[in-house]
Amino acid sequence: MSKALEYQDTAPFFGFIGAASALVFSCMGAAYGTAKSGVGIASMGVMRPELVMKSIIPVVMAGVLGIYGLIIAVIISTNVLAPGGAKPYLLYDGFAHLSAGLACGLAGLAAGMAIGIVGDAGVRANAQQSKLYVGMILILIFAEALALYGLIVGIILASKAGTAVTGGETPKLF
Repeated sequence: MSKALEYQDTAPFFGFIGAASALVFSCMGAAYGTAKSGVGIASMGVMRPELVMKSIIPVVMAGVLGIYGLIIAVIISTNVLAPGGAKPYLLYDGFAHLSAGLACGLAGLAAGMAIGIVGDAGVRANAQQSKLYVGMILILIFAEALALYGLIVGIILASKAGTAVTGGETPKLF
């Protein structure tokens, strides 16, 4: 293999790191959101146990964040090609998959933090004043939308992989 093509052998590394980061960061956000809002639910449930099931919504919304990361991770990992195959997997493809994974994963992490904080404070406040429930749900929806934006951008970025046009010869790095 020529020297100009050897650097392409590292491209799948970036693709797989993108898949891993999508799943890991989204699950970190889901775990934080679940734990933080779960603490609020447990604390609130001591005084108002009848509101526990009504207050489980932040936990469900946090759990969805992990699914977003799983979707992008599956999309990326099924499109990473082995080096030396019939179709080359270029650095462009690897970086597209890396950026897709980071976009989805970090958006999921941020959304999970927001859902956890709002869920914790929201369920405690709802136990004291039931009129705050709708406001809490609206804030949670907007926090979940942040992860949805990351999922959409991740899908768009992942679809860019494989679209690079090479002019017959791979450009040399140095």
